[in-house]
Amino acid sequence: MRTLVACEYSGRVRDAFLARGHDAISCDLEPTDVPGPHHQGDVIPLLSQPWDLIIAFPPCTYLCRSGIHWNSRRPERAALTEEAAAFFLAFTRANSPKIAIENPIGVMSTCYRKPDQIVQPWWFGEDASKATCLWLKGLPPLVATNTLTKPLYANQTKSGQNKLGSSKHRAKIRSITYQGLADAMASQWG
Repeated sequence: MRTLVACEYSGRVRDAFLARGHDAISCDLEPTDVPGPHHQGDVIPLLSQPWDLIIAFPPCTYLCRSGIHWNSRRPERAALTEEAAAFFLAFTRANSPKIAIENPIGVMSTCYRKPDQIVQPWWFGEDASKATCLWLKGLPPLVATNTLTKPLYANQTKSGQNKLGSSKHRAKIRSITYQGLADAMASQWG
């Protein structure tokens, strides 16, 4: 399948599809972390091309529930939320019969629609908790492949906060798709 993995610099999902013989390319404003087919630049012009499958990871900074409360305290953020939502919605109009859009719980559930599925990394063998919404078109919900029965959530403190401290790379590190989820996408949607 000709697959576009949008807003992915890590190459994880792209490489999972490549490993299964698909023609996959990632696209991000950032360079790819690992060598492989990657378009560095704006993804919007690519969305008019015919794709068999598009998996999109639009930035969540101004869309996620954990950050939206700042909009009332910092009014300039509201415009950034509208811009981020418009970018998210561009994927819903892309030229593909199969589309998956990933984002955390946030404003897209009300300004677009409820997600088709919310998955957790621990469903796919990862010792982590991170509720991940999937909006699907022409794709079935993912099926858990290796559910951990007593995950410790190695990515979180006992109070449920992410263990990563503040740094200039925190958002980039947190945006990397867990390998188990990437493999499930490739095996079930590919």
